[in-house]
Amino acid sequence: MSLIPFLLFAFVASITPGPTNILILTNSQHFGVKNTVPAILGGCIAASAIVLISGAGAGEVLRQYPLIRQVMSWAGVLWLSWMSWQLFSAPAANLSSKSPNRFTAQAAALLQVVNPKTWMMALAVVSLFAPASDNALRDIALMALWFLMISIACLLCWAWLGKAVNRIFRTTVAMVRFQRLMAVCLLVSAWAGMLA
Repeated sequence: MSLIPFLLFAFVASITPGPTNILILTNSQHFGVKNTVPAILGGCIAASAIVLISGAGAGEVLRQYPLIRQVMSWAGVLWLSWMSWQLFSAPAANLSSKSPNRFTAQAAALLQVVNPKTWMMALAVVSLFAPASDNALRDIALMALWFLMISIACLLCWAWLGKAVNRIFRTTVAMVRFQRLMAVCLLVSAWAGMLA
């Protein structure tokens, strides 16, 4: 395995906007970076586990049984569509006070399981970078570990961006507009992954 190209791929896959990134940003905006760390860890650990599982052979099941992949994809898109509606319709009062709807570690992990972007990324990692050596499983585990560290750093950047949003958008009206923009971005990212 060539480490530098893999690390670059993992960085790009983790830093580019997607449903998890947008939800991390929004959660950090409401609850702060410290309270968003569990969701970051939950999402990153789940995504890394998917890389490991794909490399260990489960990715082949998704290739052989497209119906399973299709059902998972539709479940993910529908769930993300519902979440985007929740973000879009949040009243102004919820933006200035602590909302009870927090993006938890479990929700972040579940999002990775149903997120088509995560599975396509994991399959790409395995097909492009998985070594064909005698220690392939060990090497794939190392890839998953590298991916975990990079994705945590990238999602922390998104969390810090969410904290900065509160300083930039100081009025309730501006916060509502930003919240609705993030809801539309979440919806678009969910459907773009499905329609691609």
